[in-house]
Amino acid sequence: MSGAASVGSASVGGRASVGSGRASVGGRASVGAAPVGSARVGASASVGAPGRASVARAAVRPVSPSPLGAGPDEPHGRRGEAQKILTKVAKKRRRTNILTAAAAVLVILLGVGVVGGTWFFDDVELPADRQEVQNNVILFANGKTLAQLGDQNRTIVPEGKINPIVKHAVVAAEDKNFYRHNGIDMKGIVRAAWNNFVSDDLQGASTITQQYARYAADLKGIDVNRKLREAVIARKLEDRYEKEDILGRYLNYIYLGDGSYGIEAAAQNYFKKSVLTAPGSKNAITPYEAAVLASIIKQPEADPNTGHKGYNPRENFQAAKDRWDYTLNNMLEEGWITPEVSAARKYPKIQPLKDTRCKTCADDKPVGMIMRHVKAELRALRISETEFKRGGYTVTTTIDPEVQKAAEEAGSHDSESSPMNKQNKKKVQAAVIGIDPKTGRVLGYYGGDNPTGTDYGSYVNGDGTGFSGRGQSPGSSAKIYTLAAALRENISFKTTWDGTKKRANGTEISNAGRTPGDICRGRIESCDLETSTINSYNFPFYWIADEIGRDKVIEAARDAGLEHLWPDEGDPVDLTKTDASTWKQKGYFDNEVAFGQYHVSPLEHAQGVATIVNQGVRNDAHFIEKVQAVSQKTGKKETVWQAKAKPKKVFEPDHMSNLSAVMAKIPGQSGNNLDGGRQSMAKSGTWEFDGGSGDCWYVGGIPQLAATVWVGGAGNKVKLKEPNGGEMFGSGTPAKIWEKFINAVAEAKDMDQERFPPRVETGDPNHEAANGKKPVAPPEINLPPNPGQGQNPICTTLPALCPGNGGQNNGGGQNDGDGQNDGDGQDNGGPGNGGTITFPDGEGNDTGTGGGQVDADRVDGGG
Repeated sequence: MSGAASVGSASVGGRASVGSGRASVGGRASVGAAPVGSARVGASASVGAPGRASVARAAVRPVSPSPLGAGPDEPHGRRGEAQKILTKVAKKRRRTNILTAAAAVLVILLGVGVVGGTWFFDDVELPADRQEVQNNVILFANGKTLAQLGDQNRTIVPEGKINPIVKHAVVAAEDKNFYRHNGIDMKGIVRAAWNNFVSDDLQGASTITQQYARYAADLKGIDVNRKLREAVIARKLEDRYEKEDILGRYLNYIYLGDGSYGIEAAAQNYFKKSVLTAPGSKNAITPYEAAVLASIIKQPEADPNTGHKGYNPRENFQAAKDRWDYTLNNMLEEGWITPEVSAARKYPKIQPLKDTRCKTCADDKPVGMIMRHVKAELRALRISETEFKRGGYTVTTTIDPEVQKAAEEAGSHDSESSPMNKQNKKKVQAAVIGIDPKTGRVLGYYGGDNPTGTDYGSYVNGDGTGFSGRGQSPGSSAKIYTLAAALRENISFKTTWDGTKKRANGTEISNAGRTPGDICRGRIESCDLETSTINSYNFPFYWIADEIGRDKVIEAARDAGLEHLWPDEGDPVDLTKTDASTWKQKGYFDNEVAFGQYHVSPLEHAQGVATIVNQGVRNDAHFIEKVQAVSQKTGKKETVWQAKAKPKKVFEPDHMSNLSAVMAKIPGQSGNNLDGGRQSMAKSGTWEFDGGSGDCWYVGGIPQLAATVWVGGAGNKVKLKEPNGGEMFGSGTPAKIWEKFINAVAEAKDMDQERFPPRVETGDPNHEAANGKKPVAPPEINLPPNPGQGQNPICTTLPALCPGNGGQNNGGGQNDGDGQNDGDGQDNGGPGNGGTITFPDGEGNDTGTGGGQVDADRVDGGG
């Protein structure tokens, strides 16, 4: 504490003063002279250094006797008159003594006050630097607002970059002596304290420094104690900071009405301008506009107690204009505008109030579900929740509004066009996830209608940390990873497998209750892997895991994108931090992992699907494309993080072309061909529950979009049914959602009809892992040149074998119940005169004529 406080001298019979010295709490203040009879308070009391105070010495001079006139022997009774005079003198002396004593007491009290004031000054702590809260803005990929987080529309701007005319206008309106005082207006404090004491009209007149001190220290109410603390803090602020720094803090905190916190938000609100635009530049704030903003500060909103409507020009124009004139006059007086500018004054046009409600925002909408993923990714970028809450961030997500709309319309019960519309909303739920396989950007994400409820697309907690559930069993949709592992091991799609072989413990491998005669059209002992994939038989996949090792299957799933896998009991296993030594332990994963027994997160499964669709090149799925923050130096947005493509080849291209070609036959078989003949690839999946279906999936996509769809219980598992009462499978409602979603996106984005790479068949058809019997070669018949129908007995018996006799399809085209045409749809005879004809064996794949719904993807298990 600087300065000194003194109690001056007072003399008896002359003049007594309290305050003829200096009293200061950083500044100067005095209380004028007051007569105190014939007592003199001699020395001074001062507060010099912190913690030291002295109280003045008080001295009372002897009183000189006054002449009493004639003695008692004088005539005319002068003795009696003298007695009267003595009585008057005594009374005067008593009054003098009382005043002297009072003065002494006053000195003592002042001394105690000085000591107390010193203690009070030292006791009041300077508040820590206050970080102003700003909004965070979350954007769609196209730049439109997805969400606004925060209660205050504020943009922090650096003091040094604020247009000087704005600062001058604020000082002129609120505290024109700002640059001349030391933070305290003692007269204002005394005046406010007195008015508060003698009337009900509470006053809080303060300097700009005092206003900021009150805000920074969060001082409430208007009373003497608050004013004293406010004054002390203001003085300490002035000791620590420069004037411009204090003013900058003030300008960033003040409220200016209509939801505008801070001078920058106000400038944007009222004039659609920035206070950072340099003077003389285009769209710079004018003196008249600056005066409007400054004039609002005194009372930005109506006061219900006084009835005054405030100085917001939108609400109380005349009062706002009067105060605007006051501000400009002060600016002229201080020399901050010229007489010419003052004389040419014209009230500027106020922009219409912008509807601050975010019409596209995520509040109470399904798209709000992505906020937990944004938080999780920010945390991974080491932007803490505390730091994020301080605000000032602009986060651009990967979410495409058109893709998001398509996902919601395809998967939400609330969408009349959704296949889910007729399902029980309280019991059945869907998840729809669309990823750009070439970048990993999550373009659309539907995980439920309640953005604060369970996220059925990932089961991630609301704050983005950990899982709130156990995920879901992917069923046969997980076979894509088993196939990727098999192709790595040089296993061909032409290998054959024996469906009659039992597990080592003697149990059969279920194929959803289908009889041996239904499997591979009676060739269950020599069923090829391609047919088994299309029809989703389980036994080849079990034996692949058994032969190459289930850890190889899990490894392929991890490489594709699965990061967690739930055992039948317990917490999820982090596949990125464990290996075969864990996976193969008892109580973890058995060979059933090959056909989807163990639970996964749909989002992670979607990432794995995207890798397969992208021909074995993995791009990590992500929701954030860019993060920007307001620079404290420039006040402008700066990019602090930008997503960069980091493609990683995890599977060989030839293997993936082989797998894609097989998966491309499935959509047509399930009756889910895309519009316009657009090529797609897919895999269905179903996992049993309570004698029916508990989880149903349809995954795959087109070269530009990987789509993953899950349908299951909303909360607890339920037995899933179609609207017609039939049992649900992956090729039913999930496939319809998948088809609707991709068609809508392709149309909205006007996507080209890209195709997957041509098939390259890989692997060894005679791989040692395969356990099926060798297929019997069909008989060959040598025919003479064809002289025409009726001359060749074969043509008479089997006219379809002869050119021109009955069309091109020699397979018959019978549907065996799997939704697949039994014939191969090929003309095996060839044009011309006979030749070698191979009888069709019924194993062709005419995917366009199967029709119907396939129930072959259902597998055994509960889960």
